[in-house]
Amino acid sequence: MQRPNASPMDDVVSYDFGVVGKRARSRDYFRVVTWNIERGLQFAGILEFLRTAGADLMLLQEVDEGVRRTQYRSVASELARELGLKCVFAREFQELGAGALSTPAYHGLATLSPWPLGRGRIIRFQRQSGFWKPRWYLPRIELFQRRLGGRIALVTDALICGQRLRVYNLHLESKGKEDLRLQQLREVLEDARETPESTRVILAGDLNLVAAEGGAAERLIAAGFHDAVRLPKLATTIGNGRFSRGRSIDWIYVSGAGCSVGQVHSDVRASDHYPVSAKLQL
Repeated sequence: MQRPNASPMDDVVSYDFGVVGKRARSRDYFRVVTWNIERGLQFAGILEFLRTAGADLMLLQEVDEGVRRTQYRSVASELARELGLKCVFAREFQELGAGALSTPAYHGLATLSPWPLGRGRIIRFQRQSGFWKPRWYLPRIELFQRRLGGRIALVTDALICGQRLRVYNLHLESKGKEDLRLQQLREVLEDARETPESTRVILAGDLNLVAAEGGAAERLIAAGFHDAVRLPKLATTIGNGRFSRGRSIDWIYVSGAGCSVGQVHSDVRASDHYPVSAKLQL
């Protein structure tokens, strides 16, 4: 039952398409993928990469639900169904003018795994950009990207290869100054401080900043996180040629000690971002 006066954007939706009787394989490492999938526009290419990635944990950003541009798909649930995975999905924005006449359109964040996932919860950041808000002088059509809602972190507990994890799937603001993104990151790190000592924390996603330097690096290191990919110079977005170069804005950070091997999958062109992965030792 929905709470009185609650919005669908306050809810975390769970799907379980795990194959009955099939158990994920235990080993001494696990693999994490984070990827801004650009709404799911190239669904077949996204599915192909995720099917072959061998990931235990997949953190996806810009995931459409009921939006015209992606054929009104629930991208998160369809990926989970095709891959036989568990999934939690949280709505970041309602896209005005982009849905069907009778149903709203959303996009948000999805976390998928063959391993057990908790119900999930949302941190809707206190500091937000006003860029996306509806304006009386702008028509509510898809071209102008008017939205209700705001940037979020999707927090999910997971149990992978016997390791308890708290997973923060992030999409920090793309508009405004760096200070806004640092404020949003600070909210995540404050929340992560409450994690039990026996639980490892993964903080990953589209941070829209270079996390390996400046104020972001200072905050992450002080909070006990380290870069699990360790390729800070590699672009994680696809440039548009001479006028737009790729940027390093997609990251995987992990708490605690342990070896890791990272990769930016720059041969995958199913989004305007590349998938980023890390193999983490348990």
